[in-house]
Amino acid sequence: MRKSVEKQKLMEILSEELMDFRGGNAIQHDLGDILIIGLLCILCNGNTFVDMEMFGELHEDLLRQFLSLKHGIPSHDTFGRVFAKLDPANLDACFSHWLGTLREQVSTRHVSIDGKTIRGSGRGWNKAKHIVTAFASDLQLVLGQLNVGEKNNEITEIPRLLDMFCVRKCTIKIDAMGTQKEIAGKIIEKQGDYILALKENHPALLADIRLYAEQEMLSQEQSLLRQQNLYAESVEKDHGRIETRQCWLMPDMSWLPQREEWPGLSGVAVIRSKRIRQSTGEESESCRYFLYSDHGMTAERFLHLQRSHWCIENNLHWALDNVFHEDECQAYIEHAAEILNILRKLCLYLTKQETTWKAYMRSKCFRCASDLRYSFKILGFDVD
Repeated sequence: MRKSVEKQKLMEILSEELMDFRGGNAIQHDLGDILIIGLLCILCNGNTFVDMEMFGELHEDLLRQFLSLKHGIPSHDTFGRVFAKLDPANLDACFSHWLGTLREQVSTRHVSIDGKTIRGSGRGWNKAKHIVTAFASDLQLVLGQLNVGEKNNEITEIPRLLDMFCVRKCTIKIDAMGTQKEIAGKIIEKQGDYILALKENHPALLADIRLYAEQEMLSQEQSLLRQQNLYAESVEKDHGRIETRQCWLMPDMSWLPQREEWPGLSGVAVIRSKRIRQSTGEESESCRYFLYSDHGMTAERFLHLQRSHWCIENNLHWALDNVFHEDECQAYIEHAAEILNILRKLCLYLTKQETTWKAYMRSKCFRCASDLRYSFKILGFDVD
């Protein structure tokens, strides 16, 4: 077995840049060895520190071909203690360094920001960890993540998260929680654009926009608006229902009293969704409102961008829970849940990048558990 150039670099980064909190005789196992065994175990559907110890013991002979394992396989207590004490920001920075070139593959990105609670990380006096993540939907890549502490919330953490990656030329999409003037200003300051969902947390602004849209925009001739790129429509059939989405843009802000309060604001968008359940014929309808800053925005592009926002739910959060069983993992000591969250996200990304075998994520993980050499291949180690 030999290491590929890219993964040799990963091992070098882990050994040179990852800060080891241990000292003296406490260092029995290399930090890189512990993390690589953890990554491989997660790829093979392992979910606990006991799983990691057992995985290492079962495959020790093979692991010794590319790990030092000076004192054998770490115990489950060692995995738990190390993961609890590691600095999540430092580990995330190491993986970001390793994946750094991928972030420059495109000149523009669609970045969704959203939070997820790791339910298994809460116990008694410990509140469950809530991680807010920046996810580039077009690259399927996590650009940054932060734990929202007990005394903070997403509003206070999102500006810090924006400082963790290059916002320039990105379109940042955030749910209503992050629709704040300070956050809009931060994105514009960093030369990005925003799409901010608008709900009842800004009641006066929402009421003004809803009234104008209903009276002045939604009743206009759609064909004329389409010619001006102010209207677009899409129809999808999926999961036993037909969904029609209509999008209107309102770039003229002269009627809005609060327009000067929002840095970079260039327009308001409305998306009306109509759903018909095919089995029953039941219909439902909803309207959503947004603020956006891109002066060159078109209704068709806006519809696509807003649809892609759900990638963070469908392609990231759903996979963490349903492929890697994150909510079932009872890791609640200090940083353990955050470290495991970072490792799962890396496993998710690497598994998606392995395209020689076309299959669902669950099937790939099942194959990893059944064919260990395939998991080495996903992690980047060339197996003879």
